[in-house]
Amino acid sequence: MATNLGPEKGYLRIATEEAFASTDLFPQYRKLFEQGDIKASDPGFGSLWGHYLFSESERAVAIRNKITDLDEMRIADMNATGIDIQVISLTSPGVQVFDAATANAVARDANDQLADAVKRHPDRFVGLAAAAPQDPQSAARELDRAVNELGLRGFILNSHTFGEYFSDQKFWPIFEACESLGVPVYLHPNTPPPGMIEPFKEVGLDGAVLGFGVETGLHLLRIITSGAFDRFPNLQIVVGHCGEALPFWMFRIDYMHAAMVKAGRHPQIKALRQKPSDYLKTNVYITTSGMSWEPVVQFVRDVVGADRVMYSMDYPYQFVAEEVDMYDNMSMRRDELKQFYQTNAERAFGFKAPSGE
Repeated sequence: MATNLGPEKGYLRIATEEAFASTDLFPQYRKLFEQGDIKASDPGFGSLWGHYLFSESERAVAIRNKITDLDEMRIADMNATGIDIQVISLTSPGVQVFDAATANAVARDANDQLADAVKRHPDRFVGLAAAAPQDPQSAARELDRAVNELGLRGFILNSHTFGEYFSDQKFWPIFEACESLGVPVYLHPNTPPPGMIEPFKEVGLDGAVLGFGVETGLHLLRIITSGAFDRFPNLQIVVGHCGEALPFWMFRIDYMHAAMVKAGRHPQIKALRQKPSDYLKTNVYITTSGMSWEPVVQFVRDVVGADRVMYSMDYPYQFVAEEVDMYDNMSMRRDELKQFYQTNAERAFGFKAPSGE
């Protein structure tokens, strides 16, 4: 297993979709279970966190322990698997299941905690900010504070918020803030909303096995077809899991989008300045979280561009030490591995890795 750290190997391994839970997050989640039938009102959240909060299975206990640690345990796991730097963000669904007031308070506290951890371990951690889409104007203000005062390097958007998507222009003050601040949006999966989840949940496919990817791919395509990137041409979105399947659909998406615009079948579908696939090449970064399989990684690099694809582990949910060997041994030159592991992440999140030369 390749565990060497530091630039001596020719690159730093930066993992870009790594989760944490703030000290107040799980107590607030437990309140949701205590205060009402959350499993009925939000079956996705009830299914996911009903398990991870309360199960005593080995996996659930390990994840609860690892995800709340921002010091010795996390760094020991990074050292053991050869990860030089983690880009850390609040775990899904983050603050997006609370009322606006609670969401704003939990986001602010989580950002303070993460910024403190980055200060303790500046060579090992980079942080992304949480903010409450329930209150877009307050979210934009919190992002300004998190970036300009705390030094965080992006916004974690855990996909839908109560079944609503950022294709709705009411959320665009957040896009405007991110573009102005020069930081990306990390579009992370959430469980499908109530109107979508049942066909997945009834056969146990609502989580990372399929439901997450379908829901998040839908969200990104909604954003693209909404014209958000025409409105905010410098906005950058990062999406995991090798693009939530959209790179594999690029040809068909382009063809059918053009056909729908021409036919006028759906008035919501408007002409864009570029083909939908072009935005994947100019406004989207794709990480490999949970997809340690070289044929898929190389395909995505081929179709969207090698400068748009970067590494992530998906710690602690998919903590597979051996995957680093697979990535290290891909059919890439050393400079390509450096781009994949390091320089794409530095460019996407706007930082320079210590000793990264």
